[in-house]
Amino acid sequence: MKINRSVPPATVVPILVYPDVRAAVAFLVDAFGFVERTRIGEGHRAQLAVDGDWAVIVADAGTDRSPPQQGGVTHTVRVRVADVDAAFVKAREAGAVVVEAPIDRDYGERDCTVRDLAGHHWQLAEAVSDVAPEEFGCQTVSRWPAYESGAS
Repeated sequence: MKINRSVPPATVVPILVYPDVRAAVAFLVDAFGFVERTRIGEGHRAQLAVDGDWAVIVADAGTDRSPPQQGGVTHTVRVRVADVDAAFVKAREAGAVVVEAPIDRDYGERDCTVRDLAGHHWQLAEAVSDVAPEEFGCQTVSRWPAYESGAS
């Protein structure tokens, strides 16, 4: 893959639409610890990163783009964190609305879901144990490359 310093160096980059890009950037920085990397116009777009290898682009509403509408969920962005309880408190204190408080899952994760100022759902998650998919009723179709050697 060629390097282009004008775009985030991540394989998958969600582009989230907000009615106010600057307010969204401030919220994402305060609530989730993102770092703004690139500002494209004052209110057009911004590129943000978290933990160095994960990125999101915040885009303005317009033409065919609009943020989620009240009562509807168009997507959820899942962000892996070191401490979901601390991340939950930080997000809530920054103004995120609680959709689901932290809870332990059968598949070895502890997660929670919050809604941001535009209605986007963010799921904050941390691994609490290593669980094979078959242990909770799923089927492994092909292993993730990171797990090929048996390391987790």
